[in-house]
Amino acid sequence: MELREILDKIERSREDITKTMSAMIRIPALAPENGGVGEGKRADMLIKCLEGYDSVIRVDVPDETDPSIMRPNILAKKNGREKGTVWIIAHMDTVPAGDLNDWDTPPFEPTVKDGKIYGRGTEDNGQAVISSMFASKFILKETLTKRSIGIAYVADEETSSRMGIEYLLDHGYFGKDDVFLVPDWGSSDGTMIDVTEKNLVWLQFDIFGKSTHGSTPNHGLNAYRIGTHFLSELMDVFEVEYCKGDLYFDPPVSTFEPTKSPQTVTNINTIPGKYEFSMDIRVIPEYNIDDIIRTAKDLAKRFESETGARISVTEIQRHTSGKASSTDTPEFNAFVEAIESIIGKRPKAMGVGGATCANFFRAKGYDAYVWEMGGGTLHGPNEYVVIDNILIDAKVFATFLFKLCV
Repeated sequence: MELREILDKIERSREDITKTMSAMIRIPALAPENGGVGEGKRADMLIKCLEGYDSVIRVDVPDETDPSIMRPNILAKKNGREKGTVWIIAHMDTVPAGDLNDWDTPPFEPTVKDGKIYGRGTEDNGQAVISSMFASKFILKETLTKRSIGIAYVADEETSSRMGIEYLLDHGYFGKDDVFLVPDWGSSDGTMIDVTEKNLVWLQFDIFGKSTHGSTPNHGLNAYRIGTHFLSELMDVFEVEYCKGDLYFDPPVSTFEPTKSPQTVTNINTIPGKYEFSMDIRVIPEYNIDDIIRTAKDLAKRFESETGARISVTEIQRHTSGKASSTDTPEFNAFVEAIESIIGKRPKAMGVGGATCANFFRAKGYDAYVWEMGGGTLHGPNEYVVIDNILIDAKVFATFLFKLCV
C-alpha cells in the first residue's frame, strides 16, 4: 500500500472521525478527586475501536484516592520486523466542565457546528486520541518491515500521571529503541514542535487568622485581607527574583499565576478566619523549584511575624523539566519532513510552559516530541476541536509512521 492511498483513506474518514469523537465525549472521564469514576467506560469504548492490531492490552492501576476504582491504560501495537516502536501517546481523562452556565452547549453532549466539535475533552486530549487512531488504522501490519507502531491511551494526565504514563514507564512498558510523539499541545499554524518544557510547581497557601463579626474587625484577624496583601507581594517578589527570560519558550518568561481560591465565608458580615489560594507556577529550567518554594516560605514567615496570622505553604504537584529532546536525529528530521509535507510549512523546535506526558519520557532520558495542529480552547468553557485539524494530524502521523515503520 502506498502512502497516498493511506492519506486518501484518512481524508474520506471525516464522518467516522466525527462519530467516534462524539461517542467518546459522551462518556465523561474525570478523576475521582474531580468527582468522577475515572476513564474505565471510555477505555471500554476505545478498545472496541482498535481493530487490526497484533496486541491490545489494558493496564489497570488502582486509584490512589479510591482503590475500588481502576485507572486504565491501553497499549495497542502492530508489530514490525526491527527493534523499537514508534509510539503516539494520548490521554483519556479530562478536567471538569466548570460552571455549566458558561457553556453554550452541554459539555458532555458533543455538538457539531461550523466544522468543529464542541465538548469537554474534544481538544484536550480527544484530538490526539482520534487522530492517532485514524493515523494508524489504515497502515496494514503486514507492511511493517521496519519498526512497530504503538498507540498508548493513558490515564491520570490531568491530575498526577502517577497512575498513567509514570506507572507505565516505571514498569518497563517502553524501551530504549522506541520513539515518542505526544500530541498534547499545538500552535495555530502547526509550525512549532515542543522539545522541552518549563519546570512546574503548584503551591497552595493557607492563611489562618481569627473570625469575628463584621462590625468588630478589631476583635479578629482577617485572613482574607492578610492573604490578599501576601499574594500581591508574593507575585512582585517572584517576578523580581526570577526575572530572566529564555526566547526558546513561549511565553519567554517564568509565570506565577494565582488560580484556585475557595469560598471564605457564606455571609458578608463575618470576618473570615481562614483564606486559601493556589498558584500555578512555571519557570524556565534555569530556575530550581526548591528555590521558588523557599522564597514563598521566607515571605510567609515575614508576614506571620508582621500580622500575627499563620501561613502554610503546601506543594501540590511538581514537574521538573527533563533534558531537551534531540533535534539532530533521523527521527526528529523525519517528523519535521512529515509535518512539512502535509501543511506546507517547515516547523521549528521550541519550549513551552505546559506540562505533558512528554516530560516523563525526557526525565528518563528518552526523546519525546509534542505537536498537533491548532489549539487554544483546552480547559475553558465551550472547548472545541476543528475537524480539519484532526485530519491534518492524522495525515502527519501516518506519514511519520510510514517513514519509520513501512
